[in-house]
Amino acid sequence: MPTDPPPLVPSPPFPPAAPDAAGLAILLLDGGYERAHYAFMLAAGALAIDRPVLLFAAGHGVHALARDWRGLRDAAADQAVQASGVAGFETLREAVRQLDGALMACESGLRVAGLPAGALLPAVRVAGIPTFLDAARGRQIITL
Repeated sequence: MPTDPPPLVPSPPFPPAAPDAAGLAILLLDGGYERAHYAFMLAAGALAIDRPVLLFAAGHGVHALARDWRGLRDAAADQAVQASGVAGFETLREAVRQLDGALMACESGLRVAGLPAGALLPAVRVAGIPTFLDAARGRQIITL
């Protein structure tokens, strides 16, 4: 005879972040839409709770910072994402820009992807790994 699962017990709320919470550094290595979309979801979420964000795109991930981001693998998935009621890629990028998220593209990544620096959004800084690591010092780092 099957038994009913135990009732769900609500978890206690998370304590709020300390006012001096460290910033977040997101390293986007992959050139696929899903990871790029999630990188911007994380960035927008962190900025919404006043955590400074640095998003560094490397390899083919630099397409996420291009004016025309359709160079991302599976970029057409954005239509289904929006149809499901989730913020689309452009909405998230605009939110991150308006909330003063810092955007950096790897100089080597641009070369690997065959993307000229002029194809990037105006707010994107082209930099190397040492610059990213210096800017990320003391921040929580998430790699996608």
